[in-house]
Amino acid sequence: MSDFVIQGFENFEVHGSRKRKAVSSSKMNAVKIFAAIFGILLICELCVYFFVVPCLDTVEISWSGLSSYSKESMNGVISSCMGKKFMNFSTNEAKSLVMSVPGVESVQISKRFPNKVYIHVSERKPVAMTFVSNGGRTIPVEIDKNGVLFYGTTNSANSDTSLPLISGIPVENIPEGMRIPQKYRALMEQIDTIRSLSQNYFAAVSEIHVIPKEYGNYELVLYPIHSKTRILTGRQLKEEDLQYMMVALDVVNALEPDVEEIDLRYGSVTYRTKSASRGQTGEFGE
Repeated sequence: MSDFVIQGFENFEVHGSRKRKAVSSSKMNAVKIFAAIFGILLICELCVYFFVVPCLDTVEISWSGLSSYSKESMNGVISSCMGKKFMNFSTNEAKSLVMSVPGVESVQISKRFPNKVYIHVSERKPVAMTFVSNGGRTIPVEIDKNGVLFYGTTNSANSDTSLPLISGIPVENIPEGMRIPQKYRALMEQIDTIRSLSQNYFAAVSEIHVIPKEYGNYELVLYPIHSKTRILTGRQLKEEDLQYMMVALDVVNALEPDVEEIDLRYGSVTYRTKSASRGQTGEFGE
């Protein structure tokens, strides 16, 4: 009797062990099936993300670095690229279109899956302005430190008092995006250096007139805002020259109120009065 009980208990243990193994195997199979389904769904999602969306969805463009130009106007510049799919969007074509805008100095374009395009623009910064003839009209244009001409989209002449007016440079009928003649580009660099100083010297100057000389040289005539006296100086424009100009202007006008011209070109200060019939001239040292 006892042998039957023990044998039955052993059979029960074996049967129970097999049942537990079957349940454990069934759970493992379910986990494997779930993992396989999850893996397939993940692969499908990645395929949609990397292949389907870039092929079907149009690009979304994000601009940065714009100040003088609006996003709408720049979208118009690259309008031929706007409706393209991500895979067909050419960064080289878009860069070429953006760089065709004379007021743009450089541009960086990057693409990111699935449909993002990021465009960062560095605009040209004007250091001076001048006038050009266009279609029978005289139009103000801006000049950057490299001598590139471009149309400003804001009223820089009124909003920025440190932006001097340059006249006398032969730039008539030259389209925007072109450079002024090589010999005048050093003047733009000098103006840019002076504008970077804390003192706004050009707020006291209404115009800088360039007088071409022989052998490719030139001289400058400065017209102070609050005076009818013009200042003659050489081609080098430095902070010391502008400081000397203001001191000489005060001293000469205090001595002779009818001064038409002050000459600072030769180390000493000479002046000429407006009374041409009298032919008055004067001179004083530094």
